[in-house]
Amino acid sequence: MNGNRFGRLFQVTTFGESHGEAMGCTVSGCPAGLELSEDDIQGDLDRRKPGQSMITTSRGEPDAVSIKSGVQDGYTTGTPIGMVIQNKDARSGKYEPFITAPRPSHGDFTYSAKFGTRNWGGGGRSSARETVNWVAAGAIAKKLLAREGIELKAHVNQIGDIEAPAVSFEEMLEHSEENDVRCAHPETADEMQDLIADYQEEGDSIGGSIYFEAQGVPVGLGAPRFDSLSARLGQAMMAIPATSAFEFGLGTEAAEWTGKDRNDDWEFDDEGNPTPVENDHGGIQGGISSGEPIYGEVTLHAPTSIPKSQQTADWETGELKEEKVIGRHDPVLPPRGVPVVEAMLALTLVDFMLLSGRLNPDRVDDQPGEYDTEYHPSNPNNR
Repeated sequence: MNGNRFGRLFQVTTFGESHGEAMGCTVSGCPAGLELSEDDIQGDLDRRKPGQSMITTSRGEPDAVSIKSGVQDGYTTGTPIGMVIQNKDARSGKYEPFITAPRPSHGDFTYSAKFGTRNWGGGGRSSARETVNWVAAGAIAKKLLAREGIELKAHVNQIGDIEAPAVSFEEMLEHSEENDVRCAHPETADEMQDLIADYQEEGDSIGGSIYFEAQGVPVGLGAPRFDSLSARLGQAMMAIPATSAFEFGLGTEAAEWTGKDRNDDWEFDDEGNPTPVENDHGGIQGGISSGEPIYGEVTLHAPTSIPKSQQTADWETGELKEEKVIGRHDPVLPPRGVPVVEAMLALTLVDFMLLSGRLNPDRVDDQPGEYDTEYHPSNPNNR
C-alpha cells in the first residue's frame, strides 16, 4: 500500500490499524533545536481521543504518545522523530459479520477488491483512528509555526441544518473548547448538542462542517499550478476520512458573486506595501499566500457506522443480509475532527515554510556552523 506519507520537506509517514497493537508515525524534516516533549503533543491528542463526551464513541483509548527517537534532552536533533500510540481498547469481535459482507459506504469492499485481503477489525487502515498519527505530527508543526508568529484554530460551524454565525478568531480561541461540540458560538453549540442527541437516540448520525483560520501567514507560500497552496490544502483536507467538500475564501458561494464584487481592491498599508482591502480570496491569490488570514471550511458527511439495520451482500455465501453495525461509534464527526483539521493545516503550512526558505531545514536557531548551543547535550564530566 502506497500513500502513507504526507509532505515534501516536512514528511509524515504513518502506520497502524484501528484494532492493531499500536498506531504510530515518523516525522522527517523537523529542524534541530525545537524544544519538544510528549506533553506538547498530548494536549492535541486529548482533544481528538475517543470517549471524551456523550457525543463521541465510548471506546476507551488514553491515546498516550511515546516519543521513540529524534529528541535529546528535550530538544529535537534534526533526525526522524518516531512516535507510538498504543491501542488499549480494541474489540474486534463485533466486526466479524462484515469480513465478507461489506458495511454500507465504508472502505470494506474497495480495500478487499484492491488488495485481496484487509485488516477487518474496526475498519483496519481505513479507520479514522489513523488520524491520531496526523494530530501527533501536527502538534510538532504547530510549535514550529508558533515560533514564526503563525497561529491557527478551527471550530465546528455547522451540524446538520444548524449553522453558527460568523465568529472572530479571538472568539474561536476563547470559546471553541468550552463545549463538547467545539463550536465557538455558545448558544449555537447548545442547539447542535440537542440535535446530535436526537440522532443518537434514533440510532442514526448527522454530518457537519469545520471552519479553520490561520493568522500571521507570510506572503509568498505556495507555487503556481500543481503545488499551489490551495491545491495542497485541498489534498490535505480531502484526505481526512469522511470529508466530502473543501473550500477556502468564499468557497462555493463565489458562484453567486460577480467579478467586481468578489475582486479585492488594493491599497497601501502603514509601511507603504500593497495590501488587499478585503479578504474574499481567503488569503490565497494565484495559488500563493497573500499575507492575509487563510480561512476555509471542511465538510464531513455523517458517520457511516450506525446501529440502524442496513442491507449488505455477503460474497462468500451469495446472500443479501440485513445487518446492524453494533460497536462504539461517533454520532457526529466534526467535534473530534477539529484537531485533525488544525493538524493538516499546520502540516501544510510548515512544509511550505521550509520549501520557501522561511524556516531553516537544519536548525531552528538559523546559525549554521555554531556547535556550542543551548540545546546541545552537555558533558556531565565538565560540570
